[in-house]
Amino acid sequence: MSEDQGYSGKALECLKKNNAKVGDSIKITADLTYSGILMPRYESGDDMHLVVKLGSGYNAGINIDDIQNIEIVSSSELKHEQNEERKEDPELPKILLLSTGGTIASKVDYRTGAVTPALTASDINEAVPELGKIANIDAEVLFSEYSENLQPDHWTKIAEKLDSLVDSDYSGILIAHGTDTMHYTSSFLSFALAGFPIPVALVGSQRSSDRPSSDAAINLIAASKFLVESNTKGIFLVMHHNDNDQTVACHVGTRVRKNHTSKRGAFETMGGHPAFIIAEEKIKKNMQDDFFKNSKYTPRMKIDTKVSLVKYHPGYDPELIENMIQTGCKAIIFEGTGLGHVGRTMYDVIKNAKKNDLFLGMTSQCIDGRVRMTVYESGRDLLDLGITPLENMTPETSLVKAMWALGNSKNTDEMKSLMLENIASEF
Repeated sequence: MSEDQGYSGKALECLKKNNAKVGDSIKITADLTYSGILMPRYESGDDMHLVVKLGSGYNAGINIDDIQNIEIVSSSELKHEQNEERKEDPELPKILLLSTGGTIASKVDYRTGAVTPALTASDINEAVPELGKIANIDAEVLFSEYSENLQPDHWTKIAEKLDSLVDSDYSGILIAHGTDTMHYTSSFLSFALAGFPIPVALVGSQRSSDRPSSDAAINLIAASKFLVESNTKGIFLVMHHNDNDQTVACHVGTRVRKNHTSKRGAFETMGGHPAFIIAEEKIKKNMQDDFFKNSKYTPRMKIDTKVSLVKYHPGYDPELIENMIQTGCKAIIFEGTGLGHVGRTMYDVIKNAKKNDLFLGMTSQCIDGRVRMTVYESGRDLLDLGITPLENMTPETSLVKAMWALGNSKNTDEMKSLMLENIASEF
């Protein structure tokens, strides 16, 4: 976004005429009187409206032709100058917040909805002052990307950063992340950093911080509380749990999936309950056994992306698999129907894939349940053809694990052994 924060043409002229800048507290007299904070706009927006965040938390668009007067109540520049430097409490633990992008990695100000990156610890402290009572927060930006733009190279950069902190004095590490692909990242980190001795919480928000229903602040607060009080280790994904505004869930990084496009409780643990629930200032542990407690830290951060996730459907063209083989694909994860099936039209190409030494794994496109390929004849046929059933591992986790296993094995047999080993509670 430009330094004019998306304003152009007549709208920009109006702002310059009144010496108003994004972030200023202003009072606009028009058909009604609007008091609030001048917000940025998308660069593709029209040039006939100013956007103001009202005290209610909602944004209002005001046509500049209706504006009679703009009064600057307080300047954003003055407020920035007056911000006091954060004072650390030596009695509190330390947490590192790594920003990767997404809604929550902006300056998480749920009062103003500012969209600047959270670059410093004082920014975080100002935006969510409740964190200062939980821990001393350091902050660092690794990159600023919407999560749909994150690639496996980004995963390895996050893993390498975490590995460099293994002997640090941080009690926990927050990773601010966009929600679209957060469960892919949490899966990779779980495998690449199995046994990591410091608890890690990936945290995001479904609703942007300029909306009254934003979950940004509560997710950050709950994740921080979890890191310093849960007495656990491992990779977790921490997000709103349900319709209760004050309940947050901590999911094991390999067992979680985004099951709704927009509601705050979009993430769910597949096949069970979240590992921890945070509600009413208390942390409830649901994990019967802390899988991560006794596991030795064994970082293996290599990755090979020559893996495909194939969602089988009636009419699927087997030639697509042939193309994958010809272009160098080394492993295929099938998202089969029911208990783990694909149609007999796929049998010949599966035989060819095995002949070319591809690893072939089977998951189910059903939301919940376990692959059982011995029940029906078609499943038994696929087992005979060399497909490996992956139990109740989710398709997304299976894909990520296959990339990781391919990168950390010498041959298909070794890869299969890794795929069937329960490394980070993925089964």
